[in-house]
Amino acid sequence: MNTATLGSRAGSPSLPSSGTMTGLSICIRFILRRNWIRLLVWAAVLAVMIPVVYDSQQQAFPTQAARDAYAQVANTPAVAAMTGLPYAAGSLGGILVIKIWMTLAVALAFASIFLVTRNGRADEEEGRTELLRSAALGRHAYSVANYAVAGALSVVVGLLVALLCLSVKLPTAGSLIMGASIAGTGLAFVAIGALCGQLSSTSRGANSLGVVVLAVFYFIRAGADLQTKGTDVSPLSWFSPIGWAQNMRAFGQNTWWPLLPLLLLAVVGCAVALRIETSRDLGMGLLPQRRGPATATAFLARPVGLVLRLQRGSLLGWLVGAVVAGLFFGGVGKAMSDLLDPSNPFARALVGNSGGSMLQSVLAIFALFNGLLAGAFAVQCLAAARAEEAGGRLESQLAGALSRTRWLFAQVVVAAAGSAVMLLLGGWLMGISSNGAATGGTMAQASFAYWPAVLLMLGVLLFLQGFLPRLSISLGWAVYGISVMVAMFGSLFSLSEAAIKATPFGAVPRMPAEDFAPLPIVVLCLIAALLGALGMWRFSTRDIVPE
Repeated sequence: MNTATLGSRAGSPSLPSSGTMTGLSICIRFILRRNWIRLLVWAAVLAVMIPVVYDSQQQAFPTQAARDAYAQVANTPAVAAMTGLPYAAGSLGGILVIKIWMTLAVALAFASIFLVTRNGRADEEEGRTELLRSAALGRHAYSVANYAVAGALSVVVGLLVALLCLSVKLPTAGSLIMGASIAGTGLAFVAIGALCGQLSSTSRGANSLGVVVLAVFYFIRAGADLQTKGTDVSPLSWFSPIGWAQNMRAFGQNTWWPLLPLLLLAVVGCAVALRIETSRDLGMGLLPQRRGPATATAFLARPVGLVLRLQRGSLLGWLVGAVVAGLFFGGVGKAMSDLLDPSNPFARALVGNSGGSMLQSVLAIFALFNGLLAGAFAVQCLAAARAEEAGGRLESQLAGALSRTRWLFAQVVVAAAGSAVMLLLGGWLMGISSNGAATGGTMAQASFAYWPAVLLMLGVLLFLQGFLPRLSISLGWAVYGISVMVAMFGSLFSLSEAAIKATPFGAVPRMPAEDFAPLPIVVLCLIAALLGALGMWRFSTRDIVPE
């Protein structure tokens, strides 16, 4: 079902021509048709982490004594700031919350913001909303359908989380609270995404504003947890929706009432967004766009300068993430290595059967985390090139003397250079914050060893953008996700060492637990260069492909 089909259906005589919600059901079907693969992937990836993480912790902490020891590690400022307060760290359910709750909640918040923006502000920016409203669609029908679909994703993920917790025989009350708290977080950020879409006049601006708001709420929650003594709630945590959801305390006190303000924020936020939509002009945002300088600087006039200008918010956010991750990993490295029993084969599999000491293995797995983080940034950064093409902005950029190859190469340079900075900075901070477990130079080298794997991810995405442009972003993220799962959990899935080494991130030597080996690095670089060259060649010869 495309936009023209929707317009013709909405304009059929069978539909009434009055009412702000006219055509709501058709809009919902249309949005589902456009996004069903994306929705399935988000729901499956987020939910499947529950049994994977639970199985790993059940085998890593088989006794109550081991869980109590983990509770001591979890009750530290670094862990509290990163993953939240350890309300029930001595139980399997409590450990599950510490390990995965914050990841799921923040990931679902990102999904909610991006989904609302894609089907809201982005469609309005590209002129599709104006086309839809030219038929017999109510003024708010498409927006309400957008919010409903994004909210449904949050509810489905919450239900799946609760059901999967029950399937591994965790307590019923805690399982339901776990699912409800994650769903509530997603619903709250549906409203935040809706408001950002009304404030900004561009999809890029709406996404950036939404991410900034999410980051602010995350750091407010982190600051509140750092102030907390024991498990008492800091008043500061009530200034963040993430704090509200966390205070439901799954598998601890199992408190239901913090779900109410999350639902209230979702309803009121969406209602305010609809009210703003009534009063503003189509295509405009409530916040006026700033006027840029009359002339561009010499650097901004270059392809790389323009990409840096467009990507500066994203680049800054990812660099902050690399800094936080590096300091966190360095701060807990020694404690985690002391906690894991080297004689436990599962603990060895969890951090990799590298043959080094447990401390070296833990630091090596943290370096892998840095590599995965840089890989995610690189994929997102280069995916913006496809967004420029799909949105029709590429043609105007190529109207002058700029060639396609130079334009795409500039996108690759920013993604590759930004990921290199992230790896070096994150690794160095990990080393200097490790309390003597490693040096900054050692961990910077261990993290930077994953740069060829990141380049291979860029090569894959370039190849897909050249040959399969419309599917490139979805397939690129799918390849990245599979690589992450195999590299992180391949041993837990009983995959052979050869199968793990055949993936981009699995092929990299896990330093400092393993010695540096140049062969896999060279192979990764060669494959990345080949795929990238093929993708660049195809992009330079094919037609511009809109969405």
